Amino acid sequence: MNKLNAMAIFVQIVDSGSLTKAAETLNTSLPTVVRTLANLEEFLKTRLLNRTTRKITLTAEGRVYLERCRQILFDLEEAELELSAQHSQPSGKLSITAPVTFGSTILTPLVSRFLRKNIQVKIDLLLLDRNVNLVEEGVDVAVRIGNLPNSSMIAKKVGHVRRIICGTPKLLNSQPTIKHPKDLINIPCISHSGLSHGVTWQFHEKSKTHNIPISGPLFCTQVSSMLSAVCDDLGLGIFLSYQVQDEIESGKLQIVLEDFEPSPLPVSVVYPHTKLMSTRVRVFVDYITRELRKELSDQEL
Repeated sequence: MNKLNAMAIFVQIVDSGSLTKAAETLNTSLPTVVRTLANLEEFLKTRLLNRTTRKITLTAEGRVYLERCRQILFDLEEAELELSAQHSQPSGKLSITAPVTFGSTILTPLVSRFLRKNIQVKIDLLLLDRNVNLVEEGVDVAVRIGNLPNSSMIAKKVGHVRRIICGTPKLLNSQPTIKHPKDLINIPCISHSGLSHGVTWQFHEKSKTHNIPISGPLFCTQVSSMLSAVCDDLGLGIFLSYQVQDEIESGKLQIVLEDFEPSPLPVSVVYPHTKLMSTRVRVFVDYITRELRKELSDQEL
């Protein structure tokens, strides 16, 4: 039995959710997948998967073995790619995804710089305010903002962004002084369906959490609309720091309640390791990880 091949098939079964889908992904026959799994379990003298007609689930032993298999296969890919990358230049197409505003303001200039240096690479840049399923939608690399769920993806943290509350000097001068989150109850605020969790904003005071109901003249589904309304003195808004970097630095907007801000959100470069990474993916991941760390360090307000 080829142990590495058996490990790869076992991992693919788990990632695919079924033996049939694993066979299709691996471009092999279902009997081969079934036989390989059976031989692996027999060799290990333990059951790795509980199988029914509807689904498969990992046993306790299977969960432990799965993580070991992932690490072994990943280390092998790392070693092979380090050698192959020395003998080839990146070429071909890459598919990259990121949130809309982050992608247009921060990621796109870095992508342009990468393309100028790697003229044989072409990039599809998908700017979407939803989490794309990288494997199912054929995307190579994602930039994600926020805490990540446990998954088979590799995530490299590149920095963090603050969640800040701000408004125009004109609006702030027309309202009572804001010293505590509870002061927002009587002050107009622009709500947003994503970041601000609708009409409730969350604040931290040491170990205590404040969930403050807010109200105002406008509810937005796009950050750009919320920013426009806030700059037009219609109310306060809650933003990720990079979204209002220029407005804060120019004095057009002022930050309030800094001592009560929600925890910063991590920014990560995410990519799957269930298949061998091409040179272009590896080169881009190394580049964008390094550049985003620099960029986000400079972006901190």
